[in-house]
This record gives sequence, structure tokens and C-alpha cells, in this order.
Amino acid sequence: MEAGIAHSIQLQFPQAYAADLMTTKGDRNKLGYFSSATVQENGHNITIVNGYTQFQYSGSLVLVDYDAVGNLFKRIKEEFSGKRIGYPKIGAGLAGGDWGKIEHIINRELDQEHHTLVKYVA
Repeated sequence: MEAGIAHSIQLQFPQAYAADLMTTKGDRNKLGYFSSATVQENGHNITIVNGYTQFQYSGSLVLVDYDAVGNLFKRIKEEFSGKRIGYPKIGAGLAGGDWGKIEHIINRELDQEHHTLVKYVA
């Protein structure tokens, strides 16, 4: 959570960062899973999800694991079905993934759910 939207979330919602710290750093088995924290914001409870979709943070041009994206959003649907779900262009920024491909995966996994792309502006 040191760059991009993850860093902004870490600063604004330290509870989400604390949830991430409860997981094992460098554990490849986290791919496709998430940690989460529920916080109160403007009188509403919101759950912030830390989705694990890449293992490496430097190297090849494409760092996102597309299978992990699919598994992540399948689990998000299982946990949050019927809720409003918002997400950034996960895996398409610093991780170098193809947003069209990622968007297709998300739409497939969140079929019939109320979900929205939230645009992050640095």
C-alpha cells in the first residue's frame, strides 16, 4: 500500500492498512483473496477491501494476475452480494494490466450485482 490508490486509502483509512498488515507479507497464497475493514464515513458504514491481485511489484510490464482478479471478484460477490460495490481500475495502473480484459473479468464475476468503477485521480 505504498503507491497509487492503495497509498491514498492507507492514509485516509488506516483501518484498511491495519487489516492488510494482519496478512502475511509476501505470501503468494493471498492472490485472489482480500482483507477488509469496516469504517464509518459521513454517517455510513463502508467496507474497504484490500484485493490481492499481484505478487511482484517490479519487473515485467504486466504484474497483475488475471486469474487472481477473477477469484478476487468471485469472493467479493460471495461476501457482498446485494451491496453497492465500487472499485478502482485495479490491476490496470501500476500493475500494467489491460483494463479492457480486467473490466470483462469484473463484469463476469459481478453479474447481477450493483457495481461501479470509481475513478481515482492522483
